[in-house]
Amino acid sequence: MSAKILVVDDEADIITMLQDYFTINGYMVLTAQNGVEALKQAEKQPDLILLDINMPDLDGIEVCKRIRDFVGCPILFLTAKVEDVDKINGFKVGGDDYIVKPFSIQELGARVEAHLRRERRKQNKTRVKFEGEQGELVIDYSNRTVYYRNEPINFAKKEFDIIELLSMNMGQVFDREKIYERIWGWDSDGDSSVVAEHIRRIRAKFAAAGSKQYIETVWGVGYRWVK
Repeated sequence: MSAKILVVDDEADIITMLQDYFTINGYMVLTAQNGVEALKQAEKQPDLILLDINMPDLDGIEVCKRIRDFVGCPILFLTAKVEDVDKINGFKVGGDDYIVKPFSIQELGARVEAHLRRERRKQNKTRVKFEGEQGELVIDYSNRTVYYRNEPINFAKKEFDIIELLSMNMGQVFDREKIYERIWGWDSDGDSSVVAEHIRRIRAKFAAAGSKQYIETVWGVGYRWVK
């Protein structure tokens, strides 16, 4: 069954472009051109919402705040600006990601699919196997456990959270700030430097178990789970 996407934007050209793109790629597409329409369409329980922030009367932040109690799907904000205050407010009300206008339609499509894939894994509570020359690594997302050659590797909560984020978005690069936002949250004390220390610990535990390293450093950019 194809995924259902709700596209909310007050610019008709953007709605048409996104509706055409996602329809061609096999998605069911719902649309709304303002916040009031978005509230009604959200009742149809889409699998993902692309939500413009800067709409008159009822903006995207307020829409997200109102629907988060009954809509559990990923919400990706579309915005022409990336000021910290917008990000903070967006994550606080339940947003999952930001797409900056103007955006690459191919990148947007890939990020939408990555979020939907992560949701499918969470819903199915799957055990995912990563095979390599030295053996196999298994991640049990429901029990939050990692096994290498059938032996458990014990990770602390934040360490597993990082593994979950990166492995569920295989190949996607996350910078330290993005990982910190997603794992620790904007309200936490501290800074993104703790991410590097947690990844060092994760790598040390993989090495101690005899496993290959799955988290790759993309120098000057961030980290990703290798395919």
